[in-house]
Amino acid sequence: MDRKIKVVQYGAGKMSVYTMRYVYEKGAEIVGAIDVNPAVIGKDIGEIMGTENKGVKVVSVNSAEEMIKQTKPDIVIVTTMSLIKDVEEALMLCAKLGVNAITTCEEAFYPMNSNPEITKKLDKMAKETNCTITGSGYQDIYWGQLISSIAGSTHKITKIKGSSSYNVEDYGIALAKAHGAGLTSEEFERDVASADEISEEARKELIESRKFAPSYMWNTNGWLCSKLGLTVKSQTQKCVPQFNDEDIESSTLNMTVKKGMATGMSAVVTTETEEGITIESECIGKVYSKNDVDTNEWTVYGEPNTTLKITMPATVELTCATVVNRIPDVIKAESGFTMQNNKIVVALGRNCFGETFPEQKKNVKKAAVAIADIVEAKYDVIITHSNGAQVGMLQTAMTEFSRLDPKYTVAPVSLCGALSQGYIGYD
Repeated sequence: MDRKIKVVQYGAGKMSVYTMRYVYEKGAEIVGAIDVNPAVIGKDIGEIMGTENKGVKVVSVNSAEEMIKQTKPDIVIVTTMSLIKDVEEALMLCAKLGVNAITTCEEAFYPMNSNPEITKKLDKMAKETNCTITGSGYQDIYWGQLISSIAGSTHKITKIKGSSSYNVEDYGIALAKAHGAGLTSEEFERDVASADEISEEARKELIESRKFAPSYMWNTNGWLCSKLGLTVKSQTQKCVPQFNDEDIESSTLNMTVKKGMATGMSAVVTTETEEGITIESECIGKVYSKNDVDTNEWTVYGEPNTTLKITMPATVELTCATVVNRIPDVIKAESGFTMQNNKIVVALGRNCFGETFPEQKKNVKKAAVAIADIVEAKYDVIITHSNGAQVGMLQTAMTEFSRLDPKYTVAPVSLCGALSQGYIGYD
């Protein structure tokens, strides 16, 4: 853009300290901030960030629409809650006003498999007002893009298994409570675990009625299946409480989580696909003891097996950086609700073009029609192709020519490769 990108921060809690600082350091500017907490409403955002005053004060959510209309931001960053039903009001406000929005809401990464009604509602409004709504954050890269990239280099996949842990203290009280932190084992079973002890039909009814509460990996598994072209046959989730051997102080919950109380939970999501590939992913969110650290480990099983292990990732900072770095993509994206999986690699094999010029023209036309359909479906397309057949044809021709006239030498493979690139592009 020929000017600074203007950003409104929706939610002035722990995450906003990073997102707002990163926005400024990337050369953009915060033009407004919104929150529901009386303790921060009226504060200058510089005070929240721990910097000099910026001349931007946090306003109440009741004044959000008026402030957005006045400041005319290019995008709104929403860092409040983890379920899409809880950020629906904020995202719908942005969609109604025709303002792009990106949220750290974990469910918003791929909400079609947990709350399709809200997703479609937001998509419809955003398309009408020509703006883009999306979810991003840690899961975008570390549970999604990296894993799909490893899968893309695997010959045969039988299973994908992943596990990620994080400290709920870093994300605020809403997330800590959603993980059952501070509950007794009986309360956890009643309020958290029992919700998943249902049939598949009952879960479908919850999803249709907008009452289903997915764990973070529920949406990640859905995204991975969509990205890898897998058809979901069944998907289940199970939430298990986490405990510690001694009492832990929680500043976020403002309480002592005593031994025997849940410090949080492990949520395991298992997806079976029609293609025979199983995806089993686990997220562990809890109040950390002094010995706990963030982890992220994934293995793609098959031929070959590949394990990605990231020890002590700075989960909060990576979440916020991913969101801020996504801003230019969101501003340029097609209108509607987008789910960050609209990139497809088209690999054209070594024999697909044929071995003669007429065959090449004919086959390129066929491939172009198929690729045009993918582009029309709003996917970003990366095209790769082999040139083996063409290189072989050129080298054979040059070799035969050198036999006819000794003045000419056989062309090396490297030269034939360069020649093939030129004529494939030209022809």
